[in-house]
Amino acid sequence: MKYIYKIIVILVFLMAIKVSAQQDPNYTLYVYNMNLINPAYAGANNTTDLGVNIRSQWSNVKGAPETQSFIFGTPVGSNLGVGLSIISDKTFIEKQTSIAADFSYHLQLSENHDLYLGLKAGFNSYNANTEGLVTYGIQQDPNLMNLSGRFNPNFGAGAYFSHEKYFLSLSMPKILTNDRLEEENGTARAGSDKQHIYLGGGYNISLSGNMVLKPSVLLRYVNASPLSVDITAMLEFSEYFNLGAAYRVDESVSGLAIFKVSNSLRIGYAYEVSTQSAVRYMDNGTHEIMLNLKL
Repeated sequence: MKYIYKIIVILVFLMAIKVSAQQDPNYTLYVYNMNLINPAYAGANNTTDLGVNIRSQWSNVKGAPETQSFIFGTPVGSNLGVGLSIISDKTFIEKQTSIAADFSYHLQLSENHDLYLGLKAGFNSYNANTEGLVTYGIQQDPNLMNLSGRFNPNFGAGAYFSHEKYFLSLSMPKILTNDRLEEENGTARAGSDKQHIYLGGGYNISLSGNMVLKPSVLLRYVNASPLSVDITAMLEFSEYFNLGAAYRVDESVSGLAIFKVSNSLRIGYAYEVSTQSAVRYMDNGTHEIMLNLKL
């Protein structure tokens, strides 16, 4: 039984690092946490926004990804916005925390069209417990000893175009490529971060009976990795309840629900199931919970 368990852990490790080649966490509820991937969104709602997001991936597998994040954004005057994003991410033997300040500038293009340009600046702490590799029989590069305790600066940029009916978003939240753990041919070695580019958009379609259909899509490009595509459709009922589904192409399907508890508080939940056979039969799905407060 212990042998099978080790194989499962190693398999998940290889899939998380090699197959997907993605190093930053995914978010099913990304539309409600845009600050995490696009600094231009800070202050774009013309309200002070506070948000918490907790994501537990492959919940039945020990060492699977766990992500907690916090966002803050508020307008400053008529054209400026500031924000803060904090992400704590733990996967297998890796643990990293990033803290970044967001700055946005608002351009009024027309009466109904707004463009926000943003910058993200902060730092990232990175730790890799390389002793855990020996435990699971994974070979390692001696240079990995220098990875623990890394403290690296980084910066990013983004643009956010909005209208009452639709939005477009383009961003690269991390431009610098800092050192980190990688896997190649069954051996863990010292590698580097890969830049993530996000392109997304959404549209609100008014239906009868105070219902609004909200389709959206998010493209995620990472060098040396297949293009990741999230397709989401939410149905809003009288502004107080949203129910929908999401599909991450060749990766997973999700069910989503958002509750508007009051004019200022929203609570959301997403349950995600992998469509990849290597994961589907050994985990209990992925859970994501969010709490958003508008002041």
